[in-house]
Amino acid sequence: MTIRGFVFDAYGTLFDVHSVVEAGRPLTDDPVALSVLWRQKQLEYTWLRSLMGRYEDFWSVTEAALRYSVKRLGLRADEAALRRLMDAYLTLACFPDVPKALARLAGRPRAILSNGAPRMLAAAVASSGLVAALEHVISVDRVKVYKPAPAVYALGPATLGVPADELMFVSSNAWDVAGAKAAGYRVAWCNRAGAPEEELGVRADWVVSNLAELPTE
Repeated sequence: MTIRGFVFDAYGTLFDVHSVVEAGRPLTDDPVALSVLWRQKQLEYTWLRSLMGRYEDFWSVTEAALRYSVKRLGLRADEAALRRLMDAYLTLACFPDVPKALARLAGRPRAILSNGAPRMLAAAVASSGLVAALEHVISVDRVKVYKPAPAVYALGPATLGVPADELMFVSSNAWDVAGAKAAGYRVAWCNRAGAPEEELGVRADWVVSNLAELPTE
């Protein structure tokens, strides 16, 4: 079946969430540990809030995860320091393969479907110079629940006007791959880290090591 459009996860797929490491250096000798825990808690809080039916947007969730991580690691950070770290999320670096990969897919709709709050996504897309490379930027804020809820993945076909099984969903997050596959998409897993598959009973249609390897048909 021909692929009629492409839907990308944002954080970890297009944008490198660990590019916040530099912003963490003034706080700790191990900014990588801070970044890893921050990301872990950020995702955990999205899943917990979805299960509890207590949605807050991704900016609020990201800040809560940061505050927890700073406390858990025993770091000292005033409000100005926390704000600098949060602001780093507005200018995340995109992975080097992203611009050319998106350009190669031009001619069919290209979209982001992300947990990110609208202003976070707009800022990251703009700072990475990707505005012209994307026809749609879709936030879970429209349905007030986080991935991997089926209502989130339904936003792709609804927005692009293309059935899920004619769209390629691309993510570097294996749990997101499983969610999209369960929702009926054709799915490509960008497995940059060489990680094992999740044991969730579904498999990606394609596995690539970077976005340059994405099939176009």
